Amino acid sequence: MPKISVEIPQELLDDLDDHVGDDGKFVNRSDAIRASIRKTLDLLDEIDDRHDRLDTDEE
Repeated sequence: MPKISVEIPQELLDDLDDHVGDDGKFVNRSDAIRASIRKTLDLLDEIDDRHDRLDTDEE
């Protein structure tokens, strides 16, 4: 799996960390960020679909 670097404001990182770990929903930060990206991409696909911009051709 490729690794990337991103700059995240401390406030967002603090909020993210509230959801990570033994008492959180996510095992680690990477898991939380991947889930967030997936959800965002799904939402963007829904918006594109509503505006007939979704490419449904599967090759």
